[in-house]
Amino acid sequence: MTSLDLAKKSALFLDEKKAERVNVIKIEDISSLADYFVLATGISTTHVRSLADELEEKVKTEDGAMPRVEGYRSNSWILLDYGNVVVHIFTQEARDFYDLDRLWADGTKIQWQAPAAQ
Repeated sequence: MTSLDLAKKSALFLDEKKAERVNVIKIEDISSLADYFVLATGISTTHVRSLADELEEKVKTEDGAMPRVEGYRSNSWILLDYGNVVVHIFTQEARDFYDLDRLWADGTKIQWQAPAAQ
C-alpha cells in the first residue's frame, strides 16, 4: 500500500466513524517528516481514543502496519505515526489551539472523498 493509499484509507475510515473536519495534506514536498498528514476531530475525548484505537486495528488488519502512538494519555490529541503517514486525531479545542491546518497550509490538500454526484 502506498503512503497516499494509506492516507486516503485512514481518512475514509475516520469519516465513516463520524470524525469531523477530516483533511489529508501532502507535505512531502515541504517537509521530511512524512509524505502526508491526516487531520481529524473527535467530538469528545472518548471519541478521540476510540477513533485512534479502531484506526490502529483496521490498518494493522489490512496492512500489518504498527504505528508509533503518542498522546494517548493527553485526552485531547493522539498521533499515530506510520512513517510516511502521520494521523492526528484531536478534540475540537486542541485542533483549534494547535491549528495544524494553518501551520501546514503550504502543503497540498488531497481529495480523499469521492466527488459528489451531479
